[in-house]
Amino acid sequence: MPQHSPFSDGRLLVVAFEGWNDAGEAASGLARRIVDAMGLEELRDFDGERYVDYQFNRPEVGTAEDGSREITWPRIVLHGPGPDAAARRVVSATGTEIDRDVFVLVGPEPSRTWRSFCAEVVDLVDVHAIDAVVFVGAMLADVPHTRPISVFVSSDDAAVRTALDVDRSTYEGPTGILGVLADAVHRAGITTLSLWASVPHYVHNSPSPKATLSLLDKIEELTDVTVPRGSLLDEATEWEEGIDALAADDEDMASYIGQLEQARDTVDSPEASGDAIAQEFEQYLRRRERKDGKDGGTAGGGFRPPQPPQ
Repeated sequence: MPQHSPFSDGRLLVVAFEGWNDAGEAASGLARRIVDAMGLEELRDFDGERYVDYQFNRPEVGTAEDGSREITWPRIVLHGPGPDAAARRVVSATGTEIDRDVFVLVGPEPSRTWRSFCAEVVDLVDVHAIDAVVFVGAMLADVPHTRPISVFVSSDDAAVRTALDVDRSTYEGPTGILGVLADAVHRAGITTLSLWASVPHYVHNSPSPKATLSLLDKIEELTDVTVPRGSLLDEATEWEEGIDALAADDEDMASYIGQLEQARDTVDSPEASGDAIAQEFEQYLRRRERKDGKDGGTAGGGFRPPQPPQ
Protein backbone atom coordinates (compact mmCIF):
# COMPACT_ATOMS: atom_id res chain seq x y z
CA MET A 1 0.00 0.00 0.00
CA PRO A 2 1.49 3.39 -0.99
CA GLN A 3 2.07 5.81 1.87
CA HIS A 4 -0.67 8.12 0.58
CA SER A 5 -3.60 6.65 -1.29
CA PRO A 6 -7.34 7.35 -1.48
CA PHE A 7 -7.78 3.76 -0.31
CA SER A 8 -5.58 4.20 2.75
CA ASP A 9 -6.43 7.70 3.98
CA GLY A 10 -9.39 9.01 1.97
CA ARG A 11 -13.13 8.78 2.48
CA LEU A 12 -13.96 5.23 1.46
CA LEU A 13 -17.16 3.58 0.19
CA VAL A 14 -17.53 -0.22 0.25
CA VAL A 15 -20.25 -1.61 -2.04
CA ALA A 16 -21.73 -5.13 -1.91
CA PHE A 17 -25.05 -6.57 -3.06
CA GLU A 18 -26.89 -9.78 -2.30
CA GLY A 19 -27.82 -12.11 -5.15
CA TRP A 20 -25.90 -12.87 -8.34
CA ASN A 21 -22.80 -11.03 -7.09
CA ASP A 22 -22.76 -12.69 -3.67
CA ALA A 23 -21.85 -16.38 -3.74
CA GLY A 24 -21.88 -17.86 -0.26
CA GLU A 25 -23.11 -14.49 1.07
CA ALA A 26 -19.43 -13.63 1.31
CA ALA A 27 -19.60 -10.05 0.02
CA SER A 28 -22.75 -8.96 1.84
CA GLY A 29 -21.39 -10.68 4.96
CA LEU A 30 -18.26 -8.55 4.75
CA ALA A 31 -20.25 -5.35 4.24
CA ARG A 32 -22.53 -5.95 7.21
CA ARG A 33 -19.58 -6.89 9.40
CA ILE A 34 -17.98 -3.52 8.61
CA VAL A 35 -21.26 -1.72 9.42
CA ASP A 36 -21.56 -3.48 12.78
CA ALA A 37 -17.88 -3.20 13.74
CA MET A 38 -17.67 0.53 13.00
CA GLY A 39 -21.11 1.42 14.35
CA LEU A 40 -22.18 2.99 11.07
CA GLU A 41 -25.61 4.59 10.85
CA GLU A 42 -28.22 4.53 8.08
CA LEU A 43 -27.81 7.59 5.90
CA ARG A 44 -29.99 6.77 2.89
CA ASP A 45 -32.66 4.16 2.22
CA PHE A 46 -33.14 3.70 -1.53
CA ASP A 47 -36.67 3.48 -2.91
CA GLY A 48 -37.41 -0.25 -3.00
CA GLU A 49 -40.55 0.26 -5.09
CA ARG A 50 -38.34 1.72 -7.80
CA TYR A 51 -35.40 -0.67 -7.75
CA VAL A 52 -36.32 -3.98 -6.05
CA ASP A 53 -38.40 -6.78 -7.60
CA TYR A 54 -40.33 -8.15 -4.64
CA GLN A 55 -41.17 -11.36 -6.51
CA PHE A 56 -37.45 -12.10 -6.61
CA ASN A 57 -36.46 -10.56 -3.26
CA ARG A 58 -39.50 -11.41 -1.17
CA PRO A 59 -40.46 -9.42 1.93
CA GLU A 60 -40.61 -11.47 5.12
CA VAL A 61 -43.40 -11.70 7.64
CA GLY A 62 -42.65 -12.12 11.33
CA THR A 63 -43.78 -11.36 14.85
CA ALA A 64 -42.76 -8.11 16.56
CA GLU A 65 -41.78 -7.82 20.23
CA ASP A 66 -45.32 -6.72 21.10
CA GLY A 67 -46.76 -9.84 19.47
CA SER A 68 -48.11 -8.11 16.38
CA ARG A 69 -47.41 -9.35 12.87
CA GLU A 70 -45.14 -7.20 10.72
CA ILE A 71 -43.63 -7.18 7.25
CA THR A 72 -39.90 -6.62 6.75
CA TRP A 73 -39.08 -5.29 3.29
CA PRO A 74 -35.79 -5.83 1.43
CA ARG A 75 -33.76 -2.62 1.67
CA ILE A 76 -30.77 -1.11 -0.09
CA VAL A 77 -29.11 1.17 2.44
CA LEU A 78 -26.15 3.53 2.49
CA HIS A 79 -24.46 3.44 5.90
CA GLY A 80 -21.94 5.96 7.16
CA PRO A 81 -20.43 7.64 10.21
CA GLY A 82 -22.82 9.38 12.55
CA PRO A 83 -22.33 12.64 14.42
CA ASP A 84 -20.09 10.97 17.02
CA ALA A 85 -16.52 11.72 15.87
CA ALA A 86 -15.20 8.78 17.91
CA ALA A 87 -16.99 6.41 15.56
CA ARG A 88 -14.62 7.57 12.82
CA ARG A 89 -11.45 6.45 14.59
CA VAL A 90 -10.05 3.45 12.77
CA VAL A 91 -7.05 1.30 13.63
CA SER A 92 -4.93 0.84 10.51
CA ALA A 93 -3.05 -2.33 9.60
CA THR A 94 0.09 -0.75 11.13
CA GLY A 95 -1.68 -0.33 14.47
CA THR A 96 -2.00 3.46 14.17
CA GLU A 97 -5.28 5.21 14.92
CA ILE A 98 -6.38 7.41 12.04
CA ASP A 99 -9.47 9.43 11.19
CA ARG A 100 -11.32 7.62 8.44
CA ASP A 101 -14.82 8.12 7.16
CA VAL A 102 -15.98 4.73 5.86
CA PHE A 103 -19.32 4.26 4.11
CA VAL A 104 -21.05 1.01 3.16
CA LEU A 105 -23.72 0.44 0.52
CA VAL A 106 -25.40 -2.95 0.92
CA GLY A 107 -28.69 -4.65 0.12
CA PRO A 108 -30.34 -6.81 -2.54
CA GLU A 109 -29.11 -6.38 -6.10
CA PRO A 110 -31.40 -3.84 -7.82
CA SER A 111 -33.67 -5.58 -10.32
CA ARG A 112 -34.63 -2.63 -12.52
CA THR A 113 -33.70 0.89 -13.69
CA TRP A 114 -30.00 0.33 -13.14
CA ARG A 115 -28.99 3.56 -14.86
CA SER A 116 -31.13 5.63 -12.52
CA PHE A 117 -29.78 3.72 -9.54
CA CYS A 118 -26.19 4.33 -10.64
CA ALA A 119 -26.93 8.03 -11.08
CA GLU A 120 -28.25 8.18 -7.49
CA VAL A 121 -25.14 6.47 -6.14
CA VAL A 122 -22.81 8.76 -8.10
CA ASP A 123 -24.68 11.77 -6.67
CA LEU A 124 -24.25 10.40 -3.13
CA VAL A 125 -20.54 9.83 -3.74
CA ASP A 126 -20.33 13.53 -4.60
CA VAL A 127 -22.48 14.67 -1.67
CA HIS A 128 -20.33 12.77 0.85
CA ALA A 129 -17.06 13.73 -0.88
CA ILE A 130 -16.03 10.10 -1.18
CA ASP A 131 -12.51 9.64 -2.55
CA ALA A 132 -12.49 5.96 -3.45
CA VAL A 133 -14.92 3.07 -3.90
CA VAL A 134 -14.25 -0.63 -3.31
CA PHE A 135 -16.68 -3.01 -5.01
CA VAL A 136 -16.90 -6.43 -3.36
CA GLY A 137 -18.34 -9.57 -4.91
CA ALA A 138 -18.11 -13.35 -4.76
CA MET A 139 -18.53 -15.87 -7.56
CA LEU A 140 -18.96 -19.64 -7.76
CA ALA A 141 -15.86 -21.33 -9.18
CA ASP A 142 -14.12 -24.68 -9.62
CA VAL A 143 -11.99 -24.28 -6.50
CA PRO A 144 -11.46 -26.60 -3.50
CA HIS A 145 -12.72 -25.60 -0.07
CA THR A 146 -9.56 -27.00 1.53
CA ARG A 147 -7.27 -24.35 0.06
CA PRO A 148 -7.15 -20.60 0.77
CA ILE A 149 -10.00 -18.73 -0.88
CA SER A 150 -8.49 -16.67 -3.69
CA VAL A 151 -9.52 -13.04 -4.16
CA PHE A 152 -9.18 -11.47 -7.60
CA VAL A 153 -8.33 -7.76 -7.40
CA SER A 154 -8.73 -5.42 -10.38
CA SER A 155 -9.10 -1.77 -11.26
CA ASP A 156 -9.93 0.27 -14.35
CA ASP A 157 -7.64 2.99 -13.04
CA ALA A 158 -4.12 2.68 -14.50
CA ALA A 159 -2.55 4.56 -11.57
CA VAL A 160 -4.20 2.19 -9.09
CA ARG A 161 -3.01 -0.85 -11.02
CA THR A 162 0.55 0.44 -10.92
CA ALA A 163 0.46 1.51 -7.27
CA LEU A 164 -1.14 -1.67 -5.95
CA ASP A 165 0.26 -4.10 -8.54
CA VAL A 166 -3.19 -5.38 -9.51
CA ASP A 167 -4.73 -6.36 -12.83
CA ARG A 168 -7.35 -5.01 -15.15
CA SER A 169 -10.26 -7.38 -15.64
CA THR A 170 -10.34 -9.05 -19.07
CA TYR A 171 -13.82 -10.51 -18.57
CA GLU A 172 -16.28 -10.10 -21.43
CA GLY A 173 -19.92 -11.16 -21.18
CA PRO A 174 -23.05 -10.63 -19.05
CA THR A 175 -22.43 -8.41 -16.05
CA GLY A 176 -24.20 -7.50 -12.84
CA ILE A 177 -24.88 -4.29 -10.97
CA LEU A 178 -21.34 -4.21 -9.57
CA GLY A 179 -19.88 -4.02 -13.06
CA VAL A 180 -22.38 -1.39 -14.20
CA LEU A 181 -21.98 0.73 -11.08
CA ALA A 182 -18.18 0.44 -11.16
CA ASP A 183 -18.21 1.75 -14.71
CA ALA A 184 -20.48 4.68 -13.77
CA VAL A 185 -18.35 5.64 -10.77
CA HIS A 186 -15.12 5.35 -12.76
CA ARG A 187 -16.54 7.57 -15.51
CA ALA A 188 -17.44 10.11 -12.83
CA GLY A 189 -13.74 10.39 -12.02
CA ILE A 190 -13.74 8.42 -8.74
CA THR A 191 -10.94 5.95 -8.00
CA THR A 192 -12.24 2.37 -7.89
CA LEU A 193 -11.11 -1.12 -6.95
CA SER A 194 -12.92 -4.46 -7.30
CA LEU A 195 -12.49 -7.54 -5.10
CA TRP A 196 -14.00 -10.91 -6.04
CA ALA A 197 -13.73 -14.05 -3.93
CA SER A 198 -13.93 -17.50 -5.55
CA VAL A 199 -16.36 -19.74 -3.64
CA PRO A 200 -16.49 -23.54 -4.21
CA HIS A 201 -19.53 -24.14 -6.38
CA TYR A 202 -20.34 -27.51 -4.82
CA VAL A 203 -21.32 -25.82 -1.52
CA HIS A 204 -23.19 -22.88 -3.03
CA ASN A 205 -26.29 -23.31 -0.86
CA SER A 206 -24.63 -22.31 2.41
CA PRO A 207 -22.90 -19.12 3.59
CA SER A 208 -19.11 -19.23 3.32
CA PRO A 209 -17.44 -17.56 6.31
CA LYS A 210 -14.05 -18.62 4.91
CA ALA A 211 -14.70 -16.49 1.80
CA THR A 212 -15.83 -13.55 3.95
CA LEU A 213 -12.63 -13.91 5.97
CA SER A 214 -10.51 -13.83 2.81
CA LEU A 215 -12.27 -10.67 1.66
CA LEU A 216 -11.69 -9.10 5.07
CA ASP A 217 -7.99 -9.91 4.88
CA LYS A 218 -7.73 -8.44 1.40
CA ILE A 219 -9.65 -5.25 2.14
CA GLU A 220 -7.49 -4.70 5.23
CA GLU A 221 -4.35 -5.15 3.13
CA LEU A 222 -5.51 -2.66 0.49
CA THR A 223 -7.29 -0.02 2.57
CA ASP A 224 -5.66 -0.10 6.02
CA VAL A 225 -9.10 -0.56 7.59
CA THR A 226 -9.05 -3.31 10.18
CA VAL A 227 -12.30 -5.02 11.14
CA PRO A 228 -12.41 -7.35 14.16
CA ARG A 229 -12.84 -10.99 13.11
CA GLY A 230 -14.82 -11.99 16.18
CA SER A 231 -16.05 -15.56 15.73
CA LEU A 232 -15.35 -15.55 11.99
CA LEU A 233 -12.17 -17.62 12.30
CA ASP A 234 -13.99 -20.35 14.21
CA GLU A 235 -16.91 -20.23 11.77
CA ALA A 236 -14.53 -20.63 8.82
CA THR A 237 -12.93 -23.66 10.45
CA GLU A 238 -16.32 -25.23 11.21
CA TRP A 239 -17.45 -24.57 7.62
CA GLU A 240 -14.42 -26.39 6.21
CA GLU A 241 -14.73 -29.27 8.68
CA GLY A 242 -18.42 -29.65 7.86
CA ILE A 243 -17.65 -30.03 4.14
CA ASP A 244 -14.86 -32.48 4.98
CA ALA A 245 -17.41 -34.60 6.83
CA LEU A 246 -19.80 -34.56 3.86
CA ALA A 247 -17.00 -35.53 1.48
CA ALA A 248 -15.94 -38.40 3.75
CA ASP A 249 -19.35 -40.01 3.15
CA ASP A 250 -19.44 -39.28 -0.60
CA GLU A 251 -16.79 -40.98 -2.71
CA ASP A 252 -17.61 -39.00 -5.86
CA MET A 253 -17.47 -35.69 -4.02
CA ALA A 254 -14.17 -36.59 -2.38
CA SER A 255 -12.68 -37.58 -5.73
CA TYR A 256 -13.84 -34.37 -7.35
CA ILE A 257 -12.39 -32.27 -4.52
CA GLY A 258 -9.12 -34.16 -4.89
CA GLN A 259 -8.98 -33.20 -8.58
CA LEU A 260 -9.60 -29.56 -7.69
CA GLU A 261 -6.86 -29.70 -5.06
CA GLN A 262 -4.39 -31.15 -7.54
CA ALA A 263 -5.21 -28.48 -10.10
CA ARG A 264 -4.93 -25.69 -7.51
CA ASP A 265 -1.64 -26.98 -6.14
CA THR A 266 -0.21 -27.14 -9.65
CA VAL A 267 -1.12 -23.51 -10.27
CA ASP A 268 0.30 -22.40 -6.92
CA SER A 269 3.53 -24.37 -7.30
CA PRO A 270 6.57 -22.03 -7.59
CA GLU A 271 8.07 -24.15 -10.34
CA ALA A 272 4.88 -24.32 -12.38
CA SER A 273 5.29 -22.98 -15.90
CA GLY A 274 2.48 -21.59 -18.01
CA ASP A 275 2.60 -24.66 -20.25
CA ALA A 276 2.47 -27.01 -17.26
CA ILE A 277 -0.48 -25.17 -15.79
CA ALA A 278 -2.33 -25.26 -19.11
CA GLN A 279 -1.65 -28.96 -19.56
CA GLU A 280 -2.84 -29.83 -16.06
CA PHE A 281 -6.08 -27.92 -16.45
CA GLU A 282 -6.74 -29.35 -19.90
CA GLN A 283 -6.37 -32.83 -18.41
CA TYR A 284 -8.69 -31.87 -15.57
CA LEU A 285 -11.31 -30.56 -17.99
CA ARG A 286 -11.12 -33.71 -20.11
CA ARG A 287 -11.67 -35.83 -16.99
CA ARG A 288 -14.74 -33.79 -16.18
CA GLU A 289 -16.09 -34.17 -19.70
CA ARG A 290 -15.71 -37.95 -19.57
CA LYS A 291 -17.36 -38.07 -16.16
CA ASP A 292 -20.21 -35.69 -16.96
CA GLY A 293 -20.70 -36.76 -20.56
CA LYS A 294 -20.93 -33.18 -21.72
CA ASP A 295 -18.79 -30.29 -22.92
CA GLY A 296 -16.86 -28.65 -20.09
CA GLY A 297 -17.16 -25.26 -21.76
CA THR A 298 -13.48 -24.31 -21.86
CA ALA A 299 -11.76 -27.51 -22.93
CA GLY A 300 -8.87 -27.04 -25.32
CA GLY A 301 -8.53 -23.38 -24.41
CA GLY A 302 -5.71 -23.77 -21.93
CA PHE A 303 -5.73 -22.51 -18.37
CA ARG A 304 -7.59 -19.25 -17.83
CA PRO A 305 -8.03 -18.07 -14.24
CA PRO A 306 -11.71 -17.46 -13.45
CA GLN A 307 -12.62 -13.85 -14.18
CA PRO A 308 -15.40 -12.18 -12.23
CA PRO A 309 -18.48 -10.99 -14.18
CA GLN A 310 -17.70 -7.29 -14.03
